[in-house]
Amino acid sequence: MPKIKTNRSAAKRFKVTGTGKLKRNKAYKRHILTKKSPKTKRNLRKATITDPTNEKNMKKILPYI
Repeated sequence: MPKIKTNRSAAKRFKVTGTGKLKRNKAYKRHILTKKSPKTKRNLRKATITDPTNEKNMKKILPYI
């Protein structure tokens, strides 16, 4: 079997934790921030774990990470 290529865009967006879960940053923090409350913007700073429904697909495109 040939090697599988890693999806480079996904490799830059996801990191694997020690337990094997995928860590990602939250969306909606780049622009149009004036109408968002300080609480919303503060909560968007924190990284979060990828949802289990998407994790199978993400692991498929990130075979060696």
